[in-house]
Amino acid sequence: MQYRKLSRNNKIRRSILAGITKDVIMNENVVTTEARAKEVRKFVDKMITYGKKGTLVSRRKALAFLHNDKKVVDKVFNDLAKRYEKRNGGYTRILKLKERIGDDSLSVRIELV
Repeated sequence: MQYRKLSRNNKIRRSILAGITKDVIMNENVVTTEARAKEVRKFVDKMITYGKKGTLVSRRKALAFLHNDKKVVDKVFNDLAKRYEKRNGGYTRILKLKERIGDDSLSVRIELV
């Protein structure tokens, strides 16, 4: 699977992606850069798929990725899994906003459908 390095080493990149994934799940939308949003989309979809499976193994995998944040995992398994039970993927949407003033990187909003 191809992935973006985001100019970070592996540990920091995984931590950033886990943090943004938690924010998307809890707040249901986040404003970030386009590259990060495209990368986070994979992980949000994966977490919701784990929630739809509902097994102990999938719950442990979600906990491991989300740094043992039980509130987020409970929301995925209890609320989002029921909301998307008839949907086969594509749980997120990316809306382009404007460029940031400081570095002209494209800002986007990633949100749950």
